[in-house]
Amino acid sequence: AAGDAAGSSEEAPVPAESKEWRLPELRIHNTMARAKEQLAPLKPGVVNMYVCGVTVYDLCHLGHARIMVFFDVVARYLGQRGYTVNYVRNVTDIDDKIIRRAAEGGESAEALARRMEVEMQKDAAALGCAKPTCEPRVSETMPEILSMVKSLEEGQHAYVGAAIESQGSGGLDVYFRVRSFSNYGRLSRCSLDGNQAGARVEIGGGKEAPEDFALWKAAKAGEPCWESPWGAGRPGWHIECSAMAKKHLGDTLDIHGGGPDLLFPHHENEIAQSEAANGKPYAKLWMHCAAVRSSTGDEKMSKSLGNFVTIRKALQSYAGEAIRFYFLSSQYRQPLLYSEEALAQAQERLLKLYTSLRGVPLPPLPVGGGSAADTEVAAPEAWQRFHEAMSNDFDTVSAIAALNELSRQLLQLRQAAEACSVASAAAADLVPRIAAQLRAMGGSLGVLQRDPEEVLRGGTAADQEFEARIDGLVAERTAARKAKDWTRADAAKAELTELGVVLEDGANGTTWRVGALVS
Repeated sequence: AAGDAAGSSEEAPVPAESKEWRLPELRIHNTMARAKEQLAPLKPGVVNMYVCGVTVYDLCHLGHARIMVFFDVVARYLGQRGYTVNYVRNVTDIDDKIIRRAAEGGESAEALARRMEVEMQKDAAALGCAKPTCEPRVSETMPEILSMVKSLEEGQHAYVGAAIESQGSGGLDVYFRVRSFSNYGRLSRCSLDGNQAGARVEIGGGKEAPEDFALWKAAKAGEPCWESPWGAGRPGWHIECSAMAKKHLGDTLDIHGGGPDLLFPHHENEIAQSEAANGKPYAKLWMHCAAVRSSTGDEKMSKSLGNFVTIRKALQSYAGEAIRFYFLSSQYRQPLLYSEEALAQAQERLLKLYTSLRGVPLPPLPVGGGSAADTEVAAPEAWQRFHEAMSNDFDTVSAIAALNELSRQLLQLRQAAEACSVASAAAADLVPRIAAQLRAMGGSLGVLQRDPEEVLRGGTAADQEFEARIDGLVAERTAARKAKDWTRADAAKAELTELGVVLEDGANGTTWRVGALVS
């Protein structure tokens, strides 16, 4: 198992010696240490990363989207640095919220969970997120959950609560004895005094102490349940992730990630039960992607608070790539205040990047995203700035700044290539190489991978009839300008503007693009 390998301070894979640059040391902010630390995976060249996924009872909102996008970038960039990334993101398909929502809708909890899981996958794909290596479900991990609970009971870290007659199933609750784990609270810096570790979900009585949390919950009438040594029941909230992480990645993770609301009690409880059961450190690095706050700025987006914007709703106005670019334009550990204006601005910045690539012959996209070591570097300074940013705790803000600077260089080169001079030939040779580098850098962020012409003309949603109409109006305006019929030229431009089309006049004529990205 991955968790059994010996520790290593292995340096990150580096490009071939023929390159003039070297990938910087990768440092990641560790929530446990409250500081940046070098990535040092247990197994050289392999990163095992577990990220807490979605409870599938409703459509995902933009808070979920930010976490999906960020950890997708982490996995992409690690892969491009040469690591083999085992990325596990669980699906919580058994939960009180799922059971209640299913009852309200008159369907089974399983049917609701499967339906919402499909919708979650659609949203993730629309945001340009690659599928994780593995997406285990709680309902399919019962043997491992039961084994871990039994191990904790045998080690005196868990106990059977007093029977509650009102539950009627004959089953028993099993609780984790929090004070049996002396290091409890070191991740969240929370004291046991005044805090209840199992506070998220309502659980039965019979506990030894209020901070103890449920590992196994006795079945209630009409709820999904499984047989166990303690009678019919289902797992508590926290044990599921510990069991799935151990099953797929071993006792010790290289990276554990999730949202800030999970730090306490969920991640704190994961550490306690995993280390008590396995006798080994649970995770080397903890990463938390901050919340998206509602437009009022007072609270995070949350289904329970009813102040959220679903991914599906945002996709009605913006392409998934634009939403992705919006998230990456902010520092991942800082809360993001949701703003339609900022989202529109991010979309325009992305369109400008695509504009610099428009009309440039580009090589086919490499299978699997390619490797940083194999990319031809035509502009070493921009490449170095980009990787210095990404190696500094995935600083996507500075990485995007490097993209913007290279895009400006590309546009300047294209202008130089159109001039009749000796220098124009050298510029023309450099243009496709710079463009390929720009797209390769964008690939680390999961952007700039679409056909620029298709994007700028409206994406796959633009039909031939619409394009023909736009081309006709552009040709009409061009002819009017040549004839110095400014009234007719202005009228054609006004009609194009009403259709949401932006014109770009250049030395080689006029091109057009739509004023918004569509999927």
